[in-house]
Amino acid sequence: MSLVNTPIAEQLRIVITGLRNAGKSSLFNSIIENNIAIVSNTPGTTTDPVIKSMEMGNLGPVVFVDTAGIDDIGELGQKRIDKTYNQLEIADIIIFVTKINEDIIKIEKEFLNKILKLNKKILIVFTFSDFKHNQNKLDYFKNYNTIIVNNNDKETIKKLREKIIAISNDIEKEIKPLDGLVDDGDLLFLVVPIDSAAPKGRLILPQVETIRDALDKNCSVLIAKENQLDIYYSLKKRPKLVITDSQAFEIVKKSIPEDQPLTSFSILFARKKGDFNLFLKSIKYLKNIKSGSKILINESCTHHRQPDDIGTVKIPNLFKSKINKDVTFDFYKELPNKEELKKYSLVIMCGGCMVTRNKILSRLKILNELNIPVINYGFFLAYVNNLLPRTILPFYK
Repeated sequence: MSLVNTPIAEQLRIVITGLRNAGKSSLFNSIIENNIAIVSNTPGTTTDPVIKSMEMGNLGPVVFVDTAGIDDIGELGQKRIDKTYNQLEIADIIIFVTKINEDIIKIEKEFLNKILKLNKKILIVFTFSDFKHNQNKLDYFKNYNTIIVNNNDKETIKKLREKIIAISNDIEKEIKPLDGLVDDGDLLFLVVPIDSAAPKGRLILPQVETIRDALDKNCSVLIAKENQLDIYYSLKKRPKLVITDSQAFEIVKKSIPEDQPLTSFSILFARKKGDFNLFLKSIKYLKNIKSGSKILINESCTHHRQPDDIGTVKIPNLFKSKINKDVTFDFYKELPNKEELKKYSLVIMCGGCMVTRNKILSRLKILNELNIPVINYGFFLAYVNNLLPRTILPFYK
């Protein structure tokens, strides 16, 4: 898939970090062959992360992120460092940039030890190769994957790109929506209501990705709105799978045979972006939600809220009518801090189509550590429509 049709949330994410004036922004510009990041001798030039996608040969589309220096100073500087670390948490590859002509300092050692705990692929890039090499620094990093570059030398930058591609071969790639669910020649029936929150004239991303993946897998696709389901009974070939928007579960289950395999776009993305088994395990907690409990709704994307918004309106209303009416809801795009999280009995999370899988997994890790159950929209809507285990059976064939 090309850069044009690969969502940024699914592109390999390569984050550049290091001290101020280590040559990070210059390296970033050299890699992407464009002067996107501001380069200056003044420390702290880069403030917010700078993000740019590019094609990298056989690797395909990737996104590079330039970040603020890890030695930034003051209250504002600490906020910049926090943003840098947030980017590192969702990275696939971390490029740790350090000057080859200077000794390693305490801040570098401490920050490196911190990011090692993230279990990411780390590449140490020594910059300023035309200066005298500091042997102490080279010795310190002798057990790491390293490369020496000159940001102004195209040949060393080319070698750096080749090294990134080689490293990326060992990274687990995000699966496609239909991986393991369909075979060549299968017929899929997609139920696609026109979501009021979708951009005018376009489908929402999970639907688009599923359609594209079906075509890539040589499947036939029939698409209908929720008021056109009678067409199901005119089909000469039984669909391998019916996939619906989770909000249409109630009408779909009444309109197709009970033995027809069925799931939803949101459940597809529960597996694609998150931890399918963790969501499933958390379902049992819905039966034991006590009155007075606080529920957190975590929707990652930004869109204009409609009167029937799924996250802020439909799910809370369904929860109160089907689970427990005496609960309250809070709504966050990012998780609050751990201390704040402890007051919640449950987190209900969107499909995560607009963020990386690493982003979702980092949130799930925090919630799991705090023993807070978490389910995604699709699982919740399947549960309240009495469609479990039916809607997850296709994943266990």
